[in-house]
Amino acid sequence: MKIFINAALLVGLGLVISCSKKHQNVPHYTISKIFKTDTLTTVDVHIANRLPAAQLMLIAGKLKADSAKITNLAIHYLLPGNTDISAGDHSFYAAVRYLKDNEAKQTDSLKDDNGNPVRLTVFGLDSAKAQALLALQPDVIAGKNVLGKFVDDYAKTLIIPFKDPTDKKGELFVIELNAMGNIVSSTVPQKEAEDGGEKWLVDKNGDYITIRDSVLAQYPYNGLGLPFNSIKSGI
Repeated sequence: MKIFINAALLVGLGLVISCSKKHQNVPHYTISKIFKTDTLTTVDVHIANRLPAAQLMLIAGKLKADSAKITNLAIHYLLPGNTDISAGDHSFYAAVRYLKDNEAKQTDSLKDDNGNPVRLTVFGLDSAKAQALLALQPDVIAGKNVLGKFVDDYAKTLIIPFKDPTDKKGELFVIELNAMGNIVSSTVPQKEAEDGGEKWLVDKNGDYITIRDSVLAQYPYNGLGLPFNSIKSGI
């Protein structure tokens, strides 16, 4: 089964971007990629922040209405920092899948504005829970150079990498906090040079992280260079 990007479809759906600005009730979004297979068309939609389900459905309804020719539509919602090329469902915030008539069950009560049945899955934390995590100020980071605060939607934790200005070795320290503010992991990763930048090994298996432009990306050792998570600080 071949997977390809339909350029004509991308141009057509690109009109949705400008159209969405004319509808104040539809949150602003942009389309980055469209993946088409024999059975499904998946659209990557970038949103600026953590939207509630109702607003995600407004975007879905607008996309579906402006793309009536697409019969099998799925939508992936990406937050700032999330990448189109990744290795896992939890690399995006939420997903909508439009259902065929023979797929809809009695339990599928969610529909868009035009009555089309859908399934919505929100993988990430809502805005209130994310802000509660970002507000955590553990004593261990007092007086340290914090490189950012990153909400891990998969683990539902807060990752804080920092450096100690008094540490002559220049080591990176990484702590992970749960919703109660307790430290659930603490590591001092080993630094390695990579393509003019730095990557930090976080476990003995070879899993590593990179921090570039306030985006923390997490990579499995055998992931062929594809992150399973990519997070922008403060989102």
